[in-house]
Amino acid sequence: MNAPASNLTINGTRLWDSLMALASIGATPKGGVCRLALTDLDKQGRDLVVSWAREAGLSITTDKIGNVFMRRAGRNNALPPIATGSHIDTQPTGGKFDGNYGVLAGIEVIRTLNDHNIETEAPVEVCFWTNEEGSRFVPVMMGSGVFAKAFSLETAYAAKDTTGATVRDELARIGYIGDQEPGDHPLGAYFEAHIEQGPVLEDADITIGVVTGVLGLRWYDCVVTGMEAHAGPTPMALRKDALQIATKIMQETVAIALRYPPYGRGTVGMVHVHPNSRNVIPGQVKFSIDLRNVDSTRLDAMDGEIKAFVKQCADESGLGISLEQVSYFPPCPFEEGCVTAVREGAKNLGFSLMDVVSGAGHDAVYMARLAPAGMIFVPCKDGISHNEIEDAKPEHLEAGCNVLLHAMLDRAKRV
Repeated sequence: MNAPASNLTINGTRLWDSLMALASIGATPKGGVCRLALTDLDKQGRDLVVSWAREAGLSITTDKIGNVFMRRAGRNNALPPIATGSHIDTQPTGGKFDGNYGVLAGIEVIRTLNDHNIETEAPVEVCFWTNEEGSRFVPVMMGSGVFAKAFSLETAYAAKDTTGATVRDELARIGYIGDQEPGDHPLGAYFEAHIEQGPVLEDADITIGVVTGVLGLRWYDCVVTGMEAHAGPTPMALRKDALQIATKIMQETVAIALRYPPYGRGTVGMVHVHPNSRNVIPGQVKFSIDLRNVDSTRLDAMDGEIKAFVKQCADESGLGISLEQVSYFPPCPFEEGCVTAVREGAKNLGFSLMDVVSGAGHDAVYMARLAPAGMIFVPCKDGISHNEIEDAKPEHLEAGCNVLLHAMLDRAKRV
């Protein structure tokens, strides 16, 4: 006899045990995980997750970029599946939960449906995407990006790591080049459960983040070119100091973000100073600029401001300054129906909740181009991720998985 929908909950201990079992593959001495995409350890992780899917009675499909789809049949298998997932590759000094939680939460949803003999109208599917992290191969979010036709399979195949190994060769080596063309796999809707990777939920003592969208971003490379000279004999008024002008642009990057609250973000994360000598006036500075905001209007305004400020600095200083945009992701609002399903699931289960916007990119960004999509965030300790000390409470992970279960049932329609 089926359990009433309102009483249906996942097995939190089983979810935690699965997370710890996967985390043992590539475990690091400091308690994290190093399981880079398409390595032998990635193969072991993939094989383990696929074995759990087979034990749960799921059919397995793999596409040519190595994305894996694990399907539980519905009453009407002509309907596109209601999917969930994330990734199982990690950063070199990654944690146990980033990405892995989203995949194993999906497996736990399936196990729970099986436990209670629940049939859904549409099929339900769990997927994991190849090379989300981009640590070994670029671009990031590779598998989902190829699936969404953001870039070609050939481009992805040709990507090389620092040793010269290609994505195609490594996929073949670990046995994960499938037959299906990426994107030739319909989706009815897509949900992704994830640790927040930031401090907002923990700071507010909230269990569930209802993710309404993902910040758009513009990345730039800025180069300021002046003239190297001896730090002692050269008077201040006669210097062409590239670093002094560069720091003005860096400070303006932060100031621009502060003028567009609450979701304005401005970061300079990478700086190269030439010649980087103690007693030489810097002749050239190369640095990154990262601007983010929640909607295109604000992000475009920030873009206009940084370009105008760079031109002003060039005009006033007489130095050469180039500003090149190297990456652009438009803001990604999630589909209102999926957002509502997450919100109502959290409310009905009695969890504290708040609407949040993701500052980091996720595979759900690409899925939102193809189907209705939504995300569920749970807190992580001190907001820390991409770090071996990344941590999350079992009860929060369980809560997020329960919300995922009910959001997916809302879309898949329990029979």
